Amino acid sequence: MALQLNLLHEQFTEQRQRQRDPLKLGVLLLCGLGVLMVVFYMWKGYQTLEIKNRLTAEQREWEKVEPKVSAAQKHSAELTATINTTKVLDTLIEGRFYWAPFLQTLSACVAPNAQISRLDGSQSEDGKLLAMTLDGSAAGSEPRAAAEELRQLLFEQLQQSYTDVKVEFKALEDLDTSVTIAGSTMQLAHFVLGISFNPISPEAAKASLAAVPRTPKK
Repeated sequence: MALQLNLLHEQFTEQRQRQRDPLKLGVLLLCGLGVLMVVFYMWKGYQTLEIKNRLTAEQREWEKVEPKVSAAQKHSAELTATINTTKVLDTLIEGRFYWAPFLQTLSACVAPNAQISRLDGSQSEDGKLLAMTLDGSAAGSEPRAAAEELRQLLFEQLQQSYTDVKVEFKALEDLDTSVTIAGSTMQLAHFVLGISFNPISPEAAKASLAAVPRTPKK
């Protein structure tokens, strides 16, 4: 009976040794890792496939929407170009100088004993300065005084419609010529007036100044 027990003990010992064999344990560990890697790559493959399917669906949706987006962008560009052109035209219209009111003021200032023979004018690029040269003659017992009256009257009248007004003589000389006006013989004086002003009206200038915010003093 004791001999049988010893044999069983030896069998158990051999079985435990086989179970604890390092090679066998290593093989089992590698198999486990292999199974985990297979599961991991299968999961990643599933995720990749799902992402590809979503990407394909998004591309199909974009193919449907792209023509509309392109048309909208083209329409937006056309509208932007139209708006920019309108702004340029508005600026040109707002900044242009109307000659009719000026000529009306000038004609009202020219007395019967004065005559304008030439008028030249130019406007600055920013539209804030108009410069003119007025060439003419004035008649009277004192023709220089008649020319000065025209200059002063023109200065006063232009100040009512424009700002930064300047009306100055560039030339003023007596002529050895006389004319008959209303049955009276009068001497002549030739003059050249330099006129400059800002086309903006005094009311508009005051409004723009009032609209500028003032910086508080510290």
